[in-house]
Amino acid sequence: MTKDFLKDQVCLVTGGAQGIGWATARGLVAAGGTVYVCDISEEHLKTASAKAAELPWPERFHFARCDVSDRQQVEAWCAGILEKEGRIDVLVNNAAFVRWETVLDMSVEDVERTMAVGFNAIVYSTRKVLPSMLEKGRGYIVNVGSSAGRVFAGNSSAAYAAVKAAVDGYTQILQSELLGTPVHAMLVRPGTVAGTEFFGKHVPSSRMPRLADFVKPLSPDEVAEAILEGIERRRPIVDVPRSLGVFYALFEHAPGVMRWLMRVGGSARSDFSILPSRST
Repeated sequence: MTKDFLKDQVCLVTGGAQGIGWATARGLVAAGGTVYVCDISEEHLKTASAKAAELPWPERFHFARCDVSDRQQVEAWCAGILEKEGRIDVLVNNAAFVRWETVLDMSVEDVERTMAVGFNAIVYSTRKVLPSMLEKGRGYIVNVGSSAGRVFAGNSSAAYAAVKAAVDGYTQILQSELLGTPVHAMLVRPGTVAGTEFFGKHVPSSRMPRLADFVKPLSPDEVAEAILEGIERRRPIVDVPRSLGVFYALFEHAPGVMRWLMRVGGSARSDFSILPSRST
């Protein structure tokens, strides 16, 4: 990755105070960007702000509380940055609401909030910043989907799978509409990302398939690195790890086999709440 390839560019990250979002925010700053982070959690914002103060270029971080499921809040946040900076160069839609329950156990309200935070918010922010990007002649819109939006093989949350499938479709159609323009849209589909609240708080190993034990989990930093590389190289889709393509192909051509593999051996035995060690 080229050093400072985002020098002086204005970047936004939703759900950016922990996990993949926080790792991406740090990566954007390291690449030269000025980063505006929003998050709904006051606790995460406070922690991220304290960590930012200890990093190089702490002045490039800006934090705000925002409920991205609220259109007025999202539009006001984006509008304030546009007024202050005059442009937005990179938008990373990362925010998610996670409840890992069966269809019968998950309330309608939680399903609706899953869609509001994970999909509606992308629509709000994209519609707010895209006209400016087109006018200024540059811009990157990065939407964080998931492998769960491509492989429907049980053990997942139906609502989570649905929202990530929606992100997948929305982003790919957006890409086709932006062909020939200076604005680039990118879809990111991570696999298992350990060491975050996703597994530490919402998704126990008992809801993960045994197969997951044999696929090395990612760290948030590894996903962030893939996002930064994807932005620099203007990739349309980033699957991380790249081996996910094998699972997509298997599910597409032999969904019954894929679903059988996801059932074999029962539940996973790994603790995905623990940050994985980096490969050397």
